[in-house]
Amino acid sequence: MRKVLIADDDANIRNILDFTLHAEGFDVVAARNGDDAFTLALGEQPDLVILDVMMPGTNGFATCRRLKDDRRTARIPVILLTARGSRDDRRVGEEAGADAYVTKPFSPGKLISAVQDLLGLPHP
Repeated sequence: MRKVLIADDDANIRNILDFTLHAEGFDVVAARNGDDAFTLALGEQPDLVILDVMMPGTNGFATCRRLKDDRRTARIPVILLTARGSRDDRRVGEEAGADAYVTKPFSPGKLISAVQDLLGLPHP
């Protein structure tokens, strides 16, 4: 079973992501902030990470950069999930090493498609 780490400070978003990913057969681990997400990524070695950009403490951009700069987690695909959809925000996400950028409000189907694409999984 593929494992996805989600990090979002909003419990409702974490619950939606958890439900959606479990329904598609993924194992899910969750964090409430970037620091916890990085620690969990080291310990859990997920197949993919979904990060909210606007979290207290270390934001999603910085967490993504930290994951991509660490040899132990650099290979893990990262999706940034955020309400910040400007061209500048997308550029910052790309510079941080994000593999995909999904804006809120998001379609669970679109997010699952992005996860499947990054993991090389077939779409049903």
